[in-house]
Formats: sequence, structure tokens, C-alpha cells
Amino acid sequence: MNRLVRTLLSTSCRGKFLAGGFAATRSLVRNMSAAAMSKYNFETLVVTAPEEFVYKVEMNRPEKRNAMNKAFWREMVECFNIIARDEDCRVVLLTGAGKMFSAGIDIQDNAELMQGASGDSELDAARIAEKVRNKIMDYQETFFVLEKCPKPVIAAVHGGCLGGGMCMISGCDIRVCTEDAWFQVKETDLGLAADVGVLQWLPHKTGNDSLLRELCFTARRFDAKEAREIGLVSRVYSDHEAMLGGAMELAADIASKSPVAVQGTKVNLNYSRDHSIADSFDYAATWNAARLQTNDIMKGVMASMTKSKAEFSKL
Repeated sequence: MNRLVRTLLSTSCRGKFLAGGFAATRSLVRNMSAAAMSKYNFETLVVTAPEEFVYKVEMNRPEKRNAMNKAFWREMVECFNIIARDEDCRVVLLTGAGKMFSAGIDIQDNAELMQGASGDSELDAARIAEKVRNKIMDYQETFFVLEKCPKPVIAAVHGGCLGGGMCMISGCDIRVCTEDAWFQVKETDLGLAADVGVLQWLPHKTGNDSLLRELCFTARRFDAKEAREIGLVSRVYSDHEAMLGGAMELAADIASKSPVAVQGTKVNLNYSRDHSIADSFDYAATWNAARLQTNDIMKGVMASMTKSKAEFSKL
């Protein structure tokens, strides 16, 4: 944004500025920014750009405790597929509006899936199962896009985070929360095994397998202190305002780095988790055979030597 302001002031807007037209210039910048964000028009999500190269994606059903309805499952995929290719975004901050991060799946709006039936009495059990399986796989993609997105995703949790909310944050790269946050792998209380991420990701992302299994089997609530002890979150903040400020500072720090380096780091971390050490070494060598040719390395080295801030081009 600062570079854009300087460019505008140095060319066609210079006269307006000198004539006292700075307010008009700021309005032009805001309008250009709004136009850039116009493609993020959703019913259940609000997408903003509070810092340079940082996007904030906020679940926006506060009256329903951000319960996940059918529109949400579709819009998350659409949103993060756009973000994945948006050169103006380098880091995503994922939050929830209102008093709670997310109450998980909206059972009323997803009654058909929860009942495990298609509503077609002419179908046999195998065909019903195929339809339900396909729907579950569609829902899995809702959170798998968080991992596939090359930009780091930071989940900032306040209030409650249960059921589908737990699956969502499990797919994020970094998780922070408030002191009053609480968590719950709720599915066994509802008579099913979680199937959209929490059982697949958390064994790799937490450090206490015994306790994780206890939490998943019993569906008991646990607090921020316990969440940090098992490695579910990396930072705990005193309140919601402090958490958003801290998470935004973290996001801005990451966004200031080379996007070639940061996105390559995420891809290689995910690959290494799922492959042998030898395969991961080979993958890293192949990956960097192309990426080491970036100009970002020289920019980073020069900035380090001169103790200045490097300015990296969009990816």
C-alpha cells in the first residue's frame, strides 16, 4: 500500500496532493483496494486485507456461532482456491465473528448427511453409501484446501472451537488462541467418527498421542492450557484483542519474507511429513533446483548485510 501511495503521489496525483487533495488520493487507493477484493464476495465468509500481503478470512455467521452450513462448505473451497493464486496474498489469518470461533457443523442444515441417507428409497445400501461417501469427500476438500494453499494459514481461536471447527484448525499451519478458548472433538458424542481432518492431521501435529486419543474417544472439552501442552496451539493470548494483534503481527512478519521461500517451505514441510527422509531430501533438491535461481536470495542477503528491510516482488 505504501508503494502504491508513493506511485500515485509521484505521478498523476502529485498535483492533487500539493493542492491539498490528499483525502482524494486516499479515497482512490481505498477504491482500488476494494476493487481488488471484489472477487471475494461470499455469504458465510468476509475477506479483508488489513495489512500488506495479509488477508483475513472471517467466518461470518455469529448468530449461529459460525456453524458450518451448506454454503460454508462450498465457499471455503472457492475462497481458498482464489487465495492460492492471488499474488497480493502471502499469509492468511482465519478467524470467527462473534462470541465463538465455530460450533462445528450446522446439523439442521446438513441433516441429510448426518442421517447417512439419500432420501431415495429406491437405492440399495451400496448406492446410498456411494452417495454419502462422495458428499463426505466434498466436505473433506473444504479443509484440505487449507493445506493445499501454498500460503501459510494462521487460525486465531476464541471462545469455543468444536467438531468441524477442530477439523478446520487442524488443517492450518499455525494455531493461536485466547486464554478462555476451549476445544472439543465432538463427533463421538454424535455417534460418528470425525472424517474431515482432525483424526488425519492432529496425530502429526500434536506431541501426546495418548492424550489425543483420550480427547477424541471421550469428546471431553479441554482448555487453552491443555491445548498448548499437547501442541495444538503455539501461543495463548490474554484476550481476543490481544490475540488478533499478536496474530496479525505474526502474519505480517511472515508476509515480509520472500514468498518464494515461505511457500516453498510450506510445500516441503508437508511433503516431508508424508514421506521418508530420503524421499524428502530428494524432493527438496528438485524443488530448489529451480527456486534457488530467484532474485529474492540476493535481496535477502543484501538486506541482511545492510540491516535494512528487503522488498520482495509478488509471486
